[in-house]
Amino acid sequence: MSTPDTTSGAGGGKAPARRRGLGSRPLRCGVVGVGRMGRHHARVYAQLPDTELVGVVDANSDRAGDVAEQWGCRHFHTVENLLNAGVDCVSIAVPTVGHRDAAIACLKADVSCLVEKPLAGSVEEALSIKDAADKSRGVLMVGHIERFNPIMRALQAEQKNNLPIIPRFIEVHRVSPMTFRSVDVGVVMDMMIHDLDVVLMLMGGREPDEIHASGVPVITEHEDICNARLVWNSVPDESGNVVGRCVANITASRLALKTERVTRITGENAYIKIDYAAKKGTVIRRTANLAQMQEVREQLRKGADLTDLKWQELVTLQNLTVDDAEPILMEIKAFLDCARTGTQPEIDARAGLVNVRTAQRIVEQTRSDWELWKPTVHVAPGVAVRGVETLPG
Repeated sequence: MSTPDTTSGAGGGKAPARRRGLGSRPLRCGVVGVGRMGRHHARVYAQLPDTELVGVVDANSDRAGDVAEQWGCRHFHTVENLLNAGVDCVSIAVPTVGHRDAAIACLKADVSCLVEKPLAGSVEEALSIKDAADKSRGVLMVGHIERFNPIMRALQAEQKNNLPIIPRFIEVHRVSPMTFRSVDVGVVMDMMIHDLDVVLMLMGGREPDEIHASGVPVITEHEDICNARLVWNSVPDESGNVVGRCVANITASRLALKTERVTRITGENAYIKIDYAAKKGTVIRRTANLAQMQEVREQLRKGADLTDLKWQELVTLQNLTVDDAEPILMEIKAFLDCARTGTQPEIDARAGLVNVRTAQRIVEQTRSDWELWKPTVHVAPGVAVRGVETLPG
């Protein structure tokens, strides 16, 4: 049975220096927060052949003890205790409100950090973490796991092997029934943040010039449904020339009756549909359809009746090649590779900050008019809640 460790002391914090690579030796790893996501981090570290799971930390000592016993490691009461046990890499999967303190403590000790999404709950906290990462010899990666979804990795491979897709219009739907998890934040930070990361990645990490958003609180005090329209007024083509704009329309809801996670990307040279849940992707490339499109245009100019023509049979479809690798495993492997080599992760502190800043802008836009219409209902004298109206009497 696992035994809780009660040693105390600070985790260190050396002077700023260039990043170090940890090399090919087995890495000593830990997990801070072993709830729904953190327990998977613990499992992967325990099962990988070149890592050792040193210990886990969780405010719930019973939960920490169960996970520690399952994977044969220690459980600690504090982050400092875990650091004193000697770790190289740590996953931080506590609620977002605890990201800053845990990440800064690890980074000051030059321990590499994988912080679950979002990087922080506010821009100010994200900046604090980024500042600590810039000074640390360890690396920091943000766990936006959707990038490691097999379908997203297939899309990235398609981009590398063919002409890059220059987005002009992106439409995203991420809806699901209420799970009553993460109700301390709104649907933007809870669910939409996944798609913001992907969209911002497709836009080269550039924040939108304009944001228009609307959202409604229904069950929680935060927005449970939100639609955001993001606009980039200048989009460079593959040669770097500015040739137009891009609009992304993103809808997120945690009050739907079904689950749907679909992204559609319309670009200059291709159309792509991504279905995350089904792990399927379809590509229609302009170059593969030029001849038939030209023929259709010619027939239309001549006044031909094409009502019997089936559009689905007219275009050439390409299915993305998708593997069945587990996203959390691929994410942690990417993190460990960066820790070993000392290279900057693709989803680094800057990318995490851009995601948080864009999300915060959406939330602010969403709530900007709430005081004008958000109902306040009295259910008892002196008690105000939203939802139904019951007057004393």
